[in-house]
Amino acid sequence: MFQRRIPEHKLRLPNADEALPGRSSAISTSHTHCVLGTPLQPPYPAGMQQIVLGMGCFWGVERLFWKIPGVYTTAVGYTGGLTPNPTYEEVCSGMTGHNEVVLVVFDPEQVSLDTLLKAFWESHDPTQGMRQGNDLGTQYRSGIYVSDPAQQMAAEVSKARFADLLLQAGKEPVTTEIRQAPTFYYAEEYHQQYLHKNPGGYCNLAGTGICLPPS
Repeated sequence: MFQRRIPEHKLRLPNADEALPGRSSAISTSHTHCVLGTPLQPPYPAGMQQIVLGMGCFWGVERLFWKIPGVYTTAVGYTGGLTPNPTYEEVCSGMTGHNEVVLVVFDPEQVSLDTLLKAFWESHDPTQGMRQGNDLGTQYRSGIYVSDPAQQMAAEVSKARFADLLLQAGKEPVTTEIRQAPTFYYAEEYHQQYLHKNPGGYCNLAGTGICLPPS
């Protein structure tokens, strides 16, 4: 069976000398969420919290989270790399180091962080390294990018719990990176709420079949 060869550089993060230079100005994007009717960019209402999640192609990930009650807004973008204000094509080249991610802004009075983390773990395979299913490359890695130490602790605890469940089921170790959220760069307008604009569009979101019970 024929297997396409993936360039080696797309499966490892570039160093500073290799990374594309990017640009000083932000890429043009949307201002309003076309499903929720809320702003994509701050300022957000008082009391809102935010977390950034990478689970593979960001189109399906964004749809997953905008449907959760208590989520105020979502936006797709890029984080965790070296290139300032990257374009989609640059991120896909593997030479920026960025991950395709979704910014989730939520009201903690209406939805808990644990609920969002449960959706995160159960809706993708966090054991695959620089890929998600048939999507190969550093921009498809699993990642949680937190806003504060409390989120960091909650993410680490949930990771340990889910990793144990996966190992019990004979799965590989979890490769999800958890770190303080780096700069989030908004993706181009046509990517925002893509699956609302294109209901039959590509979505590669799939979990392992393992559920994370309440703690």
